[in-house]
Amino acid sequence: MTTTVPPRASGRRSPWRIAWASMVGTSLEQFDFYLFAYFSAFFVGPLFFEPLGAAGAALASFSTIAVSFVIRPVGALVFGHMGDRLGRRTTLLWTVTLMGVATGLIGVLPSYAQAGWLGAIGLVVLRLVQGISLGGEWGGSVLLATEHAHPLKRAFYAAIPQLGSPIGSILSAAVFIVLSFALPEQAMQDWGWRVPFFLAIPLLAVSLYLRRAIDETPVFSELARAGERDPHPVRSMFRARPLALLIAIGSAQLGIGSYALMNTYTMNYGSVVLGYPYLQLLTAATIGALLQLVTIPLFGALAARTSSALVVGIGALGTALIAFPLYFLLQSAEFGVLVTLMVVGGILPTMSWAALGGLMSDLFPGRFRYTALSLGYAVAATVGGFVPLTTAALGTWTAQAWWHPGVVLVALSAVTLAAAVAAGWEIRRQAPRGGADDADAVLLSRPGES
Repeated sequence: MTTTVPPRASGRRSPWRIAWASMVGTSLEQFDFYLFAYFSAFFVGPLFFEPLGAAGAALASFSTIAVSFVIRPVGALVFGHMGDRLGRRTTLLWTVTLMGVATGLIGVLPSYAQAGWLGAIGLVVLRLVQGISLGGEWGGSVLLATEHAHPLKRAFYAAIPQLGSPIGSILSAAVFIVLSFALPEQAMQDWGWRVPFFLAIPLLAVSLYLRRAIDETPVFSELARAGERDPHPVRSMFRARPLALLIAIGSAQLGIGSYALMNTYTMNYGSVVLGYPYLQLLTAATIGALLQLVTIPLFGALAARTSSALVVGIGALGTALIAFPLYFLLQSAEFGVLVTLMVVGGILPTMSWAALGGLMSDLFPGRFRYTALSLGYAVAATVGGFVPLTTAALGTWTAQAWWHPGVVLVALSAVTLAAAVAAGWEIRRQAPRGGADDADAVLLSRPGES
C-alpha cells in the first residue's frame, strides 16, 4: 500500500505543538484530580459528611477518592472504544470537557448544612464522572503526541504528556498554599474552598482551544482511509494481545504506585508519625515535582536513543536499590536532607514514568491501541489507588517499623522490572509479524518529520 504524504508536517500537525497541546490537557486533568486530593483531606468530611462524626466523615472523605479510581477501567473501555472508532482528537475533547465541567460543578455543591445529603450525593456522582474521564484521558494524550511523531522518536514525544502529572501537582499545591495564607480559616470553610474548583473552567477553555486547533493523528487517519478501523477493539485486544495487556499493567505499577506512596502516604506518615511540619513535606514534594519538569523530557530522550523498556527497567531496578536507605534516612532529617530525599526518591521512579507511554505504545497495533493503553493504565491506577491503604495497614501491623514503606516500594519496583523485561521480549517477538502498523509506516515515510 502506498500513501502520498507531504514532506513536512503542517502547523496543525507539528509534533511539538501537538505534544504540548496534549500535555496541557493532561495537566488540567491532573490539576483537577490532585486538587480534590488536597481538598478531601481538610474539607470534604466536615462539609458533606458532618453527621458521621470525625472518624466516619474522614473515612467517607477518602472513599470519595477511591470511587474515582475504581471506576477508571469503565472510562477506559468506553473512551478506548471511542478513540479507536471515532478518533483520538474527538475522544480527547470529550474527556477533558467531562473533567473540567465536573470539577467546576463541585465548586457549586451545597454543604450538608445547606441541603442535607444532596451535596454528598452530588459529590460522589461528580467524582465518578472525573474517574471515567481520567480512564480515557491518559491513553489518548499519549497517542495524540506519539502518532503525530516519527515512530523512531515516539518514546521522546510519549514523555511530554507525562509532564502533566508534576504540573498538575505543582499547580494544585500552589493554589492550596496561596489560599491557606490569603484567607482566614473560617472564610476557607465558608466559601474559599470553592475558588480552586472554579479555576477549572478557564483552564478547560484553554485546553479545548488547543485541542480543537490540531488535526487527527496520521495513524488513525490512515486506518480510517484504508477501512481498517477495528469494529470491536476491546474484543480484538483481548484476543490478540492478552499477554501484552498484562505486561502494560505491570509496567505502570511503579510510575503510578510510587506517586501514591510518596505524595499521599509518605506525606501523612511524615507528618503524623515522624513529626515533620506538613508545609515542609509539601514544599519538599513540590521541589521534587519541579525537578521532574526537567528529568521527564531527558528520560524520554534517553528512551528514544535506547528503548523505552530499558529505561523503565533501569528506573525500577534503581528504585528497588534505594527504597530501604531512603526510608531509613527519612526517620530523622533536617529540611535540606528531607528535600534531597524527596528528590532522589522521585528521580528513579520518574525514569519508569517518563518511558511508560513509549513502552505501552510499542506493545500494541494502532487499530486497538487507544483501548489497550487506556485499559492497561486504568487498571494499574486502580491498583495504585490502594497503595496508601495497603502501606498504612502494613505500618499498623509492624508498629510503624521504619522499613514498612520500603517493602511496598520494592514490591512495586519488582513488578515493574519484571514487566519491563517481558515488554522488551514481547516487542521483539511482535516485530517480525508487523510490530509497526501500515498506518505507522505513513510516519516512517515522512523524510522531514520531526
